[in-house]
Parts: sequence; C-alpha cells; structure tokens
Amino acid sequence: MVTYVILIIAIALLFDFSNGLNDAANSIATVVATRVLSPRRAVVWAAFFNFIAAFGFETHVAQTVGRGLVDPQVVSPHLILSALLGAITWTLLCTWQGLPISVSHALIGGLAGAALVCGGTGALIWGKIGVVAAFIVLSPLIGLALGAANMLATLWICRKRAPRSVDGAFRVLQLASAATYSLSHGLNDAQKTMGIIYALLISVPSLQSWATHDGNPESRQLAWWIILSCHAAIALGTYLGGWKVVHTLGDRVTKLRPVDGFCAETGGGVTILALSHFGIPVSTTHTITGAIFGVGTVRRLRAVRWGVGYDIAAAWALTLPAAGSLAGGIFWVISRVLAA
Repeated sequence: MVTYVILIIAIALLFDFSNGLNDAANSIATVVATRVLSPRRAVVWAAFFNFIAAFGFETHVAQTVGRGLVDPQVVSPHLILSALLGAITWTLLCTWQGLPISVSHALIGGLAGAALVCGGTGALIWGKIGVVAAFIVLSPLIGLALGAANMLATLWICRKRAPRSVDGAFRVLQLASAATYSLSHGLNDAQKTMGIIYALLISVPSLQSWATHDGNPESRQLAWWIILSCHAAIALGTYLGGWKVVHTLGDRVTKLRPVDGFCAETGGGVTILALSHFGIPVSTTHTITGAIFGVGTVRRLRAVRWGVGYDIAAAWALTLPAAGSLAGGIFWVISRVLAA
C-alpha cells in the first residue's frame, strides 16, 4: 500500500507540473506579449513567485479540495488516482491544442466523476461543488470587470502624459503586476494539489500522520513536505512553459501594450488572492483571460478577437464533463481490474 500511495503522490506532482505547464501562459503571456521581458526571463520570474507563495499564507484552498468537495467516506487511493489521471489527460490534450483551459476545474471534474462512479450522487458535497461551479461563470466576469476598471482608471490618470513616458513607466510597473499574478497563481493552484495529496493520505489510516505538520490528522496545518513539493512542481512546469498557450493569450486575443498588461495582471492577481483567502479554488486561467478581454474592450470592442474567445469558452465548458468522464471511466476500469 505504501508503494502504491507514493506512486499516486508522484502522479499528483506530475499533475501539478502539467498545471504549471499549461498555466505558464497565465503568468507570463502579457509580460511577453508587451516585450517587457524575454520569454526565458519571464518564465524564471514567474516560476520564482510561484514557488515563494509557499511561505506566509494559509492553506484554505487545500482544505477545500481535501475535505470539502467529496465525502471522505468514499475517498480512496483508487479514486484519487482516477481523478488525477482524468485531469492530466484532459490538461495535456488541451495544452497540445494551445487552449488555456482551467486545470483546476479539470481536477475538480476528475474528483467529481470518479466519486459519482464510486458512490453515486451522495458522494459529492453539493454546496461546495455549487460554489466552484458558480465561479466558472463568475471568475472570468470578475476578471473582465476589474481589467476594464483598471484600464479606465489608468487612462484617466495618465490622460495628460505623453504616450512614450506612460509606456516607459508601465514597463517597470508590469514587472510588479506579473509578480503579483504569479504569486496568486502559485498560491491558489499549488494548493489544489496539496489538497489532493492530503485527501489521499487521510484515506489510508496507517499514513494519516504523513499529512500534517504535527502528525495529528485533525490538524489544519499541512506537512511542509507537501507544501514545498507542490510549489516546486508547479514552478518547474511554469519554468518549462506552454508556448502554444502563451501565444493564444498573449497575442491572439488582443494586441497588448505594457499598460494593458499591467491592468490585466493586477486585476487578475488581486481577484485570485482575495478568493484564495476564502478557500475558493478559482480558475486562474478564467480570471486572467477575462481580464485581458476586459482591457481589450476598453480600447474598442473590435480590438478583441472574439472568435478566439469562443474557442476558449468551449474548452472551458467541456472541461468538467470531459475530465469527469475520463476519471469515471478510469475508476471503473481500475476497480474492476483490482477486484479481479
């Protein structure tokens, strides 16, 4: 059993790595598109802030994923493995196609799909699932509103300044906004994998002491080895980057200037930091994509390539059912093979 659990933990960290690989675009697309940083420097910048999010923050999102979505009575190593494999498969398929899906919702869809096959509708904690589902719609809208509001405020503040001086100032400020966004990305997304590993360890009585800092399964302080390994994995994925997705967000949606990148990243980063405080596993992809669209609409509606937005939205809509179906099918196969 210990070997099996260690294998699943390794797969969870692979998922975390694929999260960073796909979501590299969220952290660096704007700063690369505006040419404030070269692609390689941008991924180093983003990966660094992904990792340092491990320090100084509570693990509210990890607690939501680990305790709040699926009835602990049905959680097992088989279920966690199935959820991870379903989420990884869907994430890699979309990364290969250059679609910036929500890796978070792929994981949640995988959990839900495997749990439904395992224990039926009673296996899910529907209240919390409903909150997550609501933010599939709300997070891009919040990002769009904040990106647009930031852009309007910035244009008013800088209305009497020369364009060249504004551009120079925001090339510096965008470094700070990219750091803020990367910090929020590491904080929210790495904690989802922490929650998965926590749920896995708690489901095995002999390994429950591995899950928390003091060895008490009721403690809310996750073990440091879980926190650091998850942040290291997502940072490595960000460093290696997902360049097709970077191109989609940073160039195909709308042409960006440093002021645009600053407004989008600040709006997205502040939103994610706030929601992380309340333990909501929000989609960083949805938030920053909405913010980029919001910035583009302020300039003019025709500046936004809405056809790209439709492609992205279609991938979002498919993520929960697709990852859930994959995970449910994998769980069915695993349970039958091991029962035989």
